[in-house]
Amino acid sequence: MSKTVRLVLIILLFTTFIFASACSQDTATSEKAKVRLSEVTHSIFYAPQYVALTQGIFEKHGLEVDLKTTFGGDKTMTALLSGDADIILMGSEATIYVANQNANDLAINFAQLTQRDGSFLVSREPIENFSWDMLKGKALLGQRKGGMPEMVSEYVQHLNGIEPHKDVEIIQNVEFKNLGPAFISGTGDFVQLFEPVASKIELEGKGYVVASMGKESGKLPYTVYITKQSYIDKNPDVVQSFTDAIYEAQQWVENHSIEEIADAIVPHFHDIDRETMLMVVKRYKEQDTWATDPILDREEYANLEAVMEYAGELKQRVPYEKIVNTKFAEKAIGK
Repeated sequence: MSKTVRLVLIILLFTTFIFASACSQDTATSEKAKVRLSEVTHSIFYAPQYVALTQGIFEKHGLEVDLKTTFGGDKTMTALLSGDADIILMGSEATIYVANQNANDLAINFAQLTQRDGSFLVSREPIENFSWDMLKGKALLGQRKGGMPEMVSEYVQHLNGIEPHKDVEIIQNVEFKNLGPAFISGTGDFVQLFEPVASKIELEGKGYVVASMGKESGKLPYTVYITKQSYIDKNPDVVQSFTDAIYEAQQWVENHSIEEIADAIVPHFHDIDRETMLMVVKRYKEQDTWATDPILDREEYANLEAVMEYAGELKQRVPYEKIVNTKFAEKAIGK
């Protein structure tokens, strides 16, 4: 082999090595950050989250999100505190409970998803002009004691001149998943239901939505993305990318039609028929259920504390700054 040919081969090998190294570096750079996300339940109530998943918004922001449903507030917060989840989606009241237990690694609210309660008061008979005094002397099939839905319901009753458990009987021995069937079978005069159960019962003519807990209670941080302070300290870029993606999804939902939203989230809800899906999305969109940005503001936080205090579930107030971090949300919206 001549020196010239040998030199050419060496140059080719060297070039190939450089190219392969560059490709390897590009691949490493393009690897997505993995995020283990746990949601407290699986619901159309969280539509922007599913939009972020189906429309490739998380991927666009460099994230690979593994979503799991942990069914229940206690289980969801435990998943975060034990390290089984990086980020959780649930009510921000849980972070207050954690802070009041003097936890060393606080659970921090960093991005708000929904800004109103998502439940509705359903009557056994249609009522054209409902007023809250119609609950007096009646039986209300309610939610779990100490849970956010029940706290909001009792607070709304209080605001409307009804004393819970005195003016109205509240039945609380029925599991969440059985509330709809129990009402249909004859338990209670009214029931507090989430979607899509409320709309399904209405479409079947077995119950009628007469009031929205979300409208009546005002805005509050009903469901929020939460992570541990230690995770924020170690992964600020991931938290920022996640918040950026959520904001983009919120804006997508804000600027698209009911039909487009339904089409976008249907891969996560194959068991819900089209008519019910459109009815639920319409109801949530029209009452501003979904926050249009991820900032959890002070007024909403104060409203949450008022709801918890009335329910007797707030042992001690926790300063807003201690468990709420808005810097990621503010950067996301360019504030």
